[in-house]
Amino acid sequence: MTISISSRAAELTISRRPFVHATVVRAQEPTSARPGDDAVILDDGSIEGFVGGVCAESSVRAAALDTLKDGNTLLLRVLPDDGAAFPETPGALVVVNPCHSGGAIEIFLQPVLPKPLLGVVGGTPIGRAVASLAEFLDFEVAPGTSFDGAAAVVVAGLGRDEEEAIRIALDAGIPYVALVASHKRGAIVLDGMRLTPAERGRVRAHAGLDIGARTPKEIALSILAEIVRELRADVPAPTVVTLSASAPRQAIDPVCGMTVIIDDDTPHAVVDGQDYWFCRVGCRDSFVAG
Repeated sequence: MTISISSRAAELTISRRPFVHATVVRAQEPTSARPGDDAVILDDGSIEGFVGGVCAESSVRAAALDTLKDGNTLLLRVLPDDGAAFPETPGALVVVNPCHSGGAIEIFLQPVLPKPLLGVVGGTPIGRAVASLAEFLDFEVAPGTSFDGAAAVVVAGLGRDEEEAIRIALDAGIPYVALVASHKRGAIVLDGMRLTPAERGRVRAHAGLDIGARTPKEIALSILAEIVRELRADVPAPTVVTLSASAPRQAIDPVCGMTVIIDDDTPHAVVDGQDYWFCRVGCRDSFVAG
């Protein structure tokens, strides 16, 4: 990862914005890209960095958005029509490069997605153990009571400020709220809050799987095990993200069949009242002339 792209990737990670790191791993002249060239593609389809000319870039942007949808890495092979000289790579996505410059290029696409966010309330030994173990499990612990976007909230105040924390979490739309309490005390706390049935269904009044936990660390383990189980059950592919509302539309070039990103720079034509977009001006002119 080049220094500038590395810095940009770090910024995006800190801001919890999903992106794809694209790295050229193989290139065959006369392509303009070289192995090691890299870029980041954001969830709105914009690209920063360099991984090849306009034809390769269009394919990279389209494929990168797809990797953000499923969270899987991908080897993208952009080959000319006579790309047989490049060895076969099982599982890779192959697209044909229609540009006159020719050349072949392989680009590794790695989606980088925000860690699941976990809210932890309470400076008790159990609360501290939950926060520590959560970081080991690659959760990001939310600061204070900023629960927006959190996957779950653990309330471990052991009698202190519990109702307020539960209310904040429910109002933030948190799907899973874990209350560290005995069955009896947990029921009393929730009964006193006058929750709706739907709200009460989102709160575990006695959090954690029954593993016979006794110590704060063991209790933290039981709680996080339950949270992981809930996340996996609710989202079979937990790395999937929703693309930005500003993510660009895509279209198929009617001449070469390439998937193109529609933006202000995409060649465009209206034929018989219908819109068409193209990977390059040459394809557009050929289509209009035909």
